[in-house]
Amino acid sequence: MIGALMLDIAGTTLTQEDIELFGAPQVGGVILFGRNIESAAQVRALTDHMRQIRPDILIAVDQEGGRVQRLRQGFTLLPAMGKFGELYAHDSQRALDLAEKCGWLMAIEVLAVGIDFSFAPVLDLNDISDVIGDRSFARNISDIIPLASAFLKGMKRAGMASTGKHFPGHGSVKADSHVAAAIDMRSYEDIQQKDMQTFIQLQPQLDALMPAHVIYSQVDPNPAGFSEFWIQKVLRQQLGFDGVLFSDDLSMQAACVAGGADARIQAALKAGCDMGLVCNDRAAQCIALEGIADLPLPNQERLERMRGQIPAIQIGTELDLGDEWRKIRDEILVFKQQTS
Repeated sequence: MIGALMLDIAGTTLTQEDIELFGAPQVGGVILFGRNIESAAQVRALTDHMRQIRPDILIAVDQEGGRVQRLRQGFTLLPAMGKFGELYAHDSQRALDLAEKCGWLMAIEVLAVGIDFSFAPVLDLNDISDVIGDRSFARNISDIIPLASAFLKGMKRAGMASTGKHFPGHGSVKADSHVAAAIDMRSYEDIQQKDMQTFIQLQPQLDALMPAHVIYSQVDPNPAGFSEFWIQKVLRQQLGFDGVLFSDDLSMQAACVAGGADARIQAALKAGCDMGLVCNDRAAQCIALEGIADLPLPNQERLERMRGQIPAIQIGTELDLGDEWRKIRDEILVFKQQTS
């Protein structure tokens, strides 16, 4: 059974403390960071060990491309998604082709090392947010939608579920919610007609969403990830979204409004999130786990949709996933070099 807490680990192998923590029923997932990565073979050994301990666990990573990709040593260094937006302005067909190939390439490498999914793609607008920037596909919603759609098709072809982030849009908020409170003072109508359109129009392709740790103060006093209005009324009822909802990292500064780690994950789950992330703080993870120990397990059928099509392969010292992988990897690397 899959629990409602996603946590992380400190090193490249599991400690006895990690193994014991994995036994808690409300542990449902693990997210890997750069510190957990030495090589493709090491990552596959780590994820295989995790599943020996907890066969039902979901394993995730942030492998967006550009400045946000945790798998580096031995993996393809992907371009930032904004590079496809720049190309789209003068060669839309090539941009769409490369975006789809990049989605496939990212997913096939992540799956090969035993990771179910990457929290991707970013569907925010590249507007005033410093933390979003070229993580976004483009500065125009009309460009983001076709490019993200192509990337999502590539992910799906590889066998990976997708997570659109950060609903209803972080790009129009200057503050970085990792380190500060982020407040968007626009009306619901402005947000709905602008930033939300990527999420609305791409909804049929999305398996999951991650709400933003942003307070849309004209709409609701709580950050979107703690807001029953955004999650229950807008996402579930108005938009009819039935995919998984992951909280953003509940250790981020913008999440502090809810209180301690136990109060934060309780608030996220009460608002309607299926799984809460608590990262880079083992003490907070234990507090969060204690805070939800008596709550019912989340929707299992929904969370099972996030399980990746992980191949039964041995990973050698060098990643080699076949002819198509080599061809597409080389094409993406040439594009990255041309645009760097």
